[in-house]
Amino acid sequence: MTSLRGKRLVIFGCGYVGSAVARAAVAEGARVEALTRNPEKATALRAMGLTKVVVAELSSSDWHGQLYGGADFVVNCVSSGGGPEGYRQSYLMGMASILSWAAMSGMPIGTMIYTSSTSVYPQGGGAVVVESSPAVGATTNGKIIRESEQLVENVAATICARWFILRLAGIYGPERHHLLNQLREGATSLGGRGAHHLNLIHRDDIVSAMMACFSASDAIGSQVFNAADLAPARREEVVRWLAERLQRAMPGFDGVAGSRRGGEPMPDRIISSSKIQRVLGWQPKYPDYRAGFEAIFREDGTTN
Repeated sequence: MTSLRGKRLVIFGCGYVGSAVARAAVAEGARVEALTRNPEKATALRAMGLTKVVVAELSSSDWHGQLYGGADFVVNCVSSGGGPEGYRQSYLMGMASILSWAAMSGMPIGTMIYTSSTSVYPQGGGAVVVESSPAVGATTNGKIIRESEQLVENVAATICARWFILRLAGIYGPERHHLLNQLREGATSLGGRGAHHLNLIHRDDIVSAMMACFSASDAIGSQVFNAADLAPARREEVVRWLAERLQRAMPGFDGVAGSRRGGEPMPDRIISSSKIQRVLGWQPKYPDYRAGFEAIFREDGTTN
């Protein structure tokens, strides 16, 4: 098992998830460097104890000379709030830039983690989705993310010795809980269908999944893992529990199929994370939505 103490970690994309990973890695004694396009975020990262922070666009090559290669660990957890062009620049061109940087340095990355998305899966109809399920991207953005995964899967060992792709379910956690906010604001109708499953993962469990990847035995080769909690529940169940917890009236649903960013339909399926549990021994701290939302209530100092 590998310890992070004294190891060099470079994080690309230090937003909601990346900042949490940086904080955890610094606490473990790692030498953490990061790239962000946000100057304010860079200031916060430096205050967190990172040894180096570069402000630049990941998809460009401007930063290549500012970070030296040969990192023990690299994390790419970039995100995009834009449409297909934004996704292409952040995910596809961003990953290509990282691999070009690593190749140029002449020193391979030890282990790279790429936080992808379950949007690469087209399955619906309540299907149980595992890593061997077809991943062709059912949407335009999903296809772009899948292309970026393929760049990782096809990378030469001289550029990256080992990689892990984490396909993340819906992310929630402190200061990121849209459904809870809607109920707190008194919504009487919610978009989507109550019978569809919500596949969720708490931010802190994404961090622990990355830590499990960092410490994976050398005998474990490159892998794709789904990262989701252990109890996907139907949306109406989650909403009913939250409404009761908040002492609010149960809202209705408009019956329109839920959509991803870009307005494309969100399929109904169950994302299985059994592989990462079996291979890496990962267990989420928040195995279901109840545990995760109760933690949010505690963290924001409210009971409802």
